[in-house]
Amino acid sequence: IPGVGVGELYKYHIRSYQGEVLEKGDPFALQWERAPRTASIVSTTWYEWADDEWMRARHEYNALNKPLSVYEMHVGSWIRDPDNPQQLLTYRDIAGRLVEYIKETGFTHVELLPIMEHPYYPSWGYQITGYFAASSRYGSPQDLMYLIEQLHLNGIGVLLDWVPSHFPGDAHGLFRFDGTHLYEHADPRQGYHPDWSSYIFNYGRNEVRSFLISNALFWLERYHADGLRVDAVASMLYLDYSRNEGEWVPNEYGGRENLQAIGFLKELNEAVYSHFPDVQTIAEESTSWPGVSRPTFSGGLGFGMKWMMGWMHDTLQYFSRDPLYRQHHHGQLTFSMLYAFHENFMLPLSHDEVVHGKGSMVHKMPGDEWQRFANLRSLYLYMYTHPGTKLLFMGCEFGQTAEWDYNKSLDWHLMQYAPHHGMFTFIKALNHLYRNEPALYEHSFSPEGFEWIEEGDASNSVVAYARKGIDAGNDLLIILNLTPIVRYFYRCGVPSPGEWEVLLNSDDGDYFGSGVEQQTVQAEPVRWMNKDWSAQFTLPPLAGLVLKKRKRNAE
Repeated sequence: IPGVGVGELYKYHIRSYQGEVLEKGDPFALQWERAPRTASIVSTTWYEWADDEWMRARHEYNALNKPLSVYEMHVGSWIRDPDNPQQLLTYRDIAGRLVEYIKETGFTHVELLPIMEHPYYPSWGYQITGYFAASSRYGSPQDLMYLIEQLHLNGIGVLLDWVPSHFPGDAHGLFRFDGTHLYEHADPRQGYHPDWSSYIFNYGRNEVRSFLISNALFWLERYHADGLRVDAVASMLYLDYSRNEGEWVPNEYGGRENLQAIGFLKELNEAVYSHFPDVQTIAEESTSWPGVSRPTFSGGLGFGMKWMMGWMHDTLQYFSRDPLYRQHHHGQLTFSMLYAFHENFMLPLSHDEVVHGKGSMVHKMPGDEWQRFANLRSLYLYMYTHPGTKLLFMGCEFGQTAEWDYNKSLDWHLMQYAPHHGMFTFIKALNHLYRNEPALYEHSFSPEGFEWIEEGDASNSVVAYARKGIDAGNDLLIILNLTPIVRYFYRCGVPSPGEWEVLLNSDDGDYFGSGVEQQTVQAEPVRWMNKDWSAQFTLPPLAGLVLKKRKRNAE
């Protein structure tokens, strides 16, 4: 349009067939006014990228046989200016500190909670009106590109949270866009989401599927995102999700499966991986739907990975119990291995676990302060040595004591206190271990990478298992003692003869542990738990050990 340049505000003035007048933002706008204002802004996604080296090598860092440790974060509440805590920092403002922090902690990727434009800040970004726009709360499109570029230049991948499952009913948004139900189903039994008071995309419309798939590709192409975490997939798969009898419409075969959404998800993943084979799509899917992370040609949905919600639920429930009673719930710790290789699982300790009265991670743990932190370190060690990729929400890495509050900064001052600094030091050690021990990632999604050594010692609340890589010389032995009792002379099988040395002890004094040490042990030809070789260990209280066989030529 002549005379319209970058920075101009605009809206669509739509008169419906019924004579209704609607003022709508542009669904394809690249930028919006900052809420509560609602106009679209003429903008551009031009940027002179300097991350060519990362983009060329990305297939190596994003591969399923490489370590993938994700730091999940909310841009608006990660950090704020202490002198002006109500002011949100921009993508560019946080870039330098975030890069240095992720490099120090050792995470491989950052995952941003939705940064697409959303009018309601307390939605955390999950109720989107501007699917093609980076939220102007945090700066311009180029500011976000700068943040992503800086992470890439320092070898850090970027995943974006993406929400194709529902959208809000704001007057300027997609709902009844032209006076009709253009993007959503007209029937509220199919088009209205009772959990979130939002609206469900009509996946049966070619135009809607095209809009969403184009949007996914847009973030991967224009913003150089390395993957998409797809929100609320379970709500898309089932027509009766969160609905009572009579509140949903069966599919053409009389079933509860949303055939149109299933087709859309398959089409989405085929499009993403055909254009960008070096990225990952990750499904937040909480049911036992089969084949979520299996290829579409074999009947799967085509995602690269799926969140392991069952592991998260059982693990948090187990660790929240008083150690006295854990022996009666031992199966909650071991059950996950019955299905660990049915999907390409990511182990999530996400934002959902530290909101809505659930408490912080450290306050889920039982006992006094020392025991709470010891329990949490053990949980993290179990998580990092369990098959699957990892995801940890911001603040959990240093034992944030308060629930997450989207409206304020993390409590960074806690880092000066020994329990929190010890937890932070421990997470750094865990990430270093994970990235440097091939046994922890080469067979993350294959039973070849895991073997139980001691599965059934419920009375002592002890488990032991081996993690295995391509080279047997890299095998690791993990032993967890989940009671506050030091266990001396505890005999446990070992994968092979030789000397086994401790790589990591979560009870180390550097981590705010009690300092009970386990020295290098020599395997003995004593058969134990179906192993020809075993050794006696000193197991620290509420702690885990990671051991590796000493190389013969080591000094």
